[in-house]
Amino acid sequence: MAQKACVVTGGAGFIGSHLVDALLEKGYRVIVLDNLLTGKEDNLSEAKKNPQFTFIRHDVTQTLPDMGTVDYIYHLASPASVVDYQKFAEETALVNSVGTRLMLEYAKNHHARFLFTSTSEVYGDPKEHPQSESYWGNVNPNGVRSCYDESKRYGEMMTMLYYRKYKTDVRIIRIFNTYGPRLKKDDGRVVSNFINQALTGEPLTIYGNGSQTRSPCYVSDMVSGLIAAMENDAATGEVINIGNPEEYTMIDLANKVKAMTGSQSEIVYLELPVDDPTRRRPDIAKAMRILGWKPTVTFDEGLKKTVEYYKST
Repeated sequence: MAQKACVVTGGAGFIGSHLVDALLEKGYRVIVLDNLLTGKEDNLSEAKKNPQFTFIRHDVTQTLPDMGTVDYIYHLASPASVVDYQKFAEETALVNSVGTRLMLEYAKNHHARFLFTSTSEVYGDPKEHPQSESYWGNVNPNGVRSCYDESKRYGEMMTMLYYRKYKTDVRIIRIFNTYGPRLKKDDGRVVSNFINQALTGEPLTIYGNGSQTRSPCYVSDMVSGLIAAMENDAATGEVINIGNPEEYTMIDLANKVKAMTGSQSEIVYLELPVDDPTRRRPDIAKAMRILGWKPTVTFDEGLKKTVEYYKST
């Protein structure tokens, strides 16, 4: 049986690079497309030692290179943190719209299976809790976060258009808050913020009153969910949440980080950013039913590994 080939767009990013490592370990041939806007080539240092790995520096909103016949396309390319997608608002909007269509066209022409990584941000500031895939969301269509929220919603639409019109084998994964090694120190996401503030003795900054919630998923669990969705025939044409339903307030997270790092940092409260969601927790019943997937890494385990990573960098 011929070796299967995977394309990972955004493969030099945080989740993308962990996915690349996992796919290589499973014996796939892996091609990464990344323009390094927010990704880092250093994240692929181990992958580059593998002869089955190819890196192509490329912006997927431009005409795609000929990568030959591929079996699986994981479309992860996009700034994903609030800091990055507001800094690169136009690039974010384009990679999730123009880039998604170009990757879908490649999948259609090469009969490849396609996975679009959407986001829990499509739920906006949700009025349904926890959030299930049938919920249509509460999103500001032209606010400061809409370059990400709305372009991901557009990407979902385009993915399903190719499924309905061209019978392209697609699946959509809505990624919830993810953390772990390789998450940039200045990424702006809560776990990396708190850990690095704690390690340097700076105040831990909480936006709002600290009662808003997130459900952090360790990166290895996220990657196993993405692979399960790609490899499972039953996921074709489906939208599936992948995340950890363990829910914590910002105050809970800050105190856990302080305890694990032994930090004496104080906690300070700043103004809540515009359109910041107050609650976020995935309903993963569909992932459990269709994929047989659920997270296995507890927050304490994942937090310990992440703290050790930041201490070593």
